[in-house]
Amino acid sequence: MANEFSDRTFAALNGLKAAIEKSRRIVVLTGAGASVPSGIPDFRSAHGLYSTPFGNYPAETVISHDFFLSHPKEFYDFYKSKMIYKNAKPNAMHLLLARLEKEGRIEGIVTQNIDGLHQAAGSEKVFELHGSIERNRCERCHKFFDLDYIVSHEGVPHCDECGGIIKPEVVLYGENLDERVLRGAIRAIQRADMLIVVGTSLVVYPAAGLVEYFTGDVTAVINKSSTYFDSQADILLNEDCGEVAEWLDKNLNL
Repeated sequence: MANEFSDRTFAALNGLKAAIEKSRRIVVLTGAGASVPSGIPDFRSAHGLYSTPFGNYPAETVISHDFFLSHPKEFYDFYKSKMIYKNAKPNAMHLLLARLEKEGRIEGIVTQNIDGLHQAAGSEKVFELHGSIERNRCERCHKFFDLDYIVSHEGVPHCDECGGIIKPEVVLYGENLDERVLRGAIRAIQRADMLIVVGTSLVVYPAAGLVEYFTGDVTAVINKSSTYFDSQADILLNEDCGEVAEWLDKNLNL
């Protein structure tokens, strides 16, 4: 695999390696591309979640708060079939970041993903901007339910105590981010000496704007497609993040 990298990519990889080895307060901003090697589709690529409509509705309409309220059955049909990947496992990038955290080099992982794979890999300093499929609550009495409860119920899951509809604790279109999570992510980025952007096209706000809070030393972008932040990055790798992580895991001296 490593032999397939170009000379330019090898230079960027070695620059990234040196920067990580030097840094002590790294923040990593991850998007859907970070979980693609785990078998979870991204959103905006040719084969992403938004590339095919769901029945008569665009995917972006289905995962809105208004649609959840007005069409809960259709919402859950889509959600369970397209957004829950219960058997997905952490990939090389998730495992690398968990390793870096254990080495005391991670200030925080700020993720747009809802799959819980960072925690499954062992990371603890995770700011889930868009929530998690692992957490679900009754809209009426606010009782907590885990993911197993959601997937084991046909159609719309209802509370076993009050009968209310259960909503995943994921941020849908039309909903605001959790202010405590957002503030924590901003503080981590402001304290960081290195910012690594992984697997995100940086088009969804406010998440995309968080990079502007960084005032540290080194920025790196690892993403297959271009982003608006590429021109500001010190290190740019338009490569598969899983392959980059595998190379780093073998070559880092920590």
